[in-house]
Amino acid sequence: MARRSRNSASAYYFAILVSITCCVFFVLSMNPLGTIDVDNLLSYRYDNIAQGEYWRIITGNLLHTNLWHLLMNLAGFWVILFLHESHYKGHISQFASLFISLCVLEGLGLYWFFPELKGYVGLSGLLHGLFTFGALLDIRKGYNSGYLLLLGVFAKVGYEMYFGASESVSAIINARVATESHFIGVLGGLFCGFIWLPLTRFFKHQKIQSQ
Repeated sequence: MARRSRNSASAYYFAILVSITCCVFFVLSMNPLGTIDVDNLLSYRYDNIAQGEYWRIITGNLLHTNLWHLLMNLAGFWVILFLHESHYKGHISQFASLFISLCVLEGLGLYWFFPELKGYVGLSGLLHGLFTFGALLDIRKGYNSGYLLLLGVFAKVGYEMYFGASESVSAIINARVATESHFIGVLGGLFCGFIWLPLTRFFKHQKIQSQ
């Protein structure tokens, strides 16, 4: 029983690490002395990535425009984790690998498909991917609610891509809501659900058979 409890908590350990990292980056970005220009060094910037600064593909997801942006994204992150916690009771590396994969897919997707978007920060795109991935796992386990969640995120992103995001949210985060990132996030979640997850399970099965 104790072992199951530790496994259940392992995803939360990584979530805490992500949350702390986002908070630290935010505090550093507010540094009044200006000794570390975190935004200039780590934010997603298309032109800088084109020049070889590839780390921005991942680190841009961990930066935020203001405190409200940070709090909204972290709240969403934890709500999604609580919603699908039953899927992440394995080793911590599984959830960490999923998170990093979604970060990479988010950055690459924006870079390849939306080159006109020159700058981006925030977890929101990744959160759409994590939500989509969780919905697919629900469906895989036979939960009909997974279909509703999947249709819901499709409808939300489709509406945003056609009509644009809420102006009130843009005012709160003091930036334009990058609806493109939400779209890419959903695609990343689908990719992880249909390709990444089966591949990881295949290689894990092969490893077990070879032992």
